Amino acid sequence: MLDVLFTGMILDLKGWEVNPVVRSVIDAHGDRFWIWKFVIVSVSLILLCLHSKFKPVKTVIAALCSIYLLVILYQIFLLLHL
Repeated sequence: MLDVLFTGMILDLKGWEVNPVVRSVIDAHGDRFWIWKFVIVSVSLILLCLHSKFKPVKTVIAALCSIYLLVILYQIFLLLHL
């Protein structure tokens, strides 16, 4: 949810979305893009958690958490410098 919130704030400050898939959803749905993003991420996380007993899935969950942490930190950096 922080990713969606920060993305909206950055877009309001004349920033842009780097991810081309999300950018196309924003172009198509405007401010309601967060619904699409929330559903996709939630369903993916639920599927990963349901299969978390498998070692490769644990690695994927850890990697995704790390990537999202880096994205959130980068967005905070952008918000502080825009």
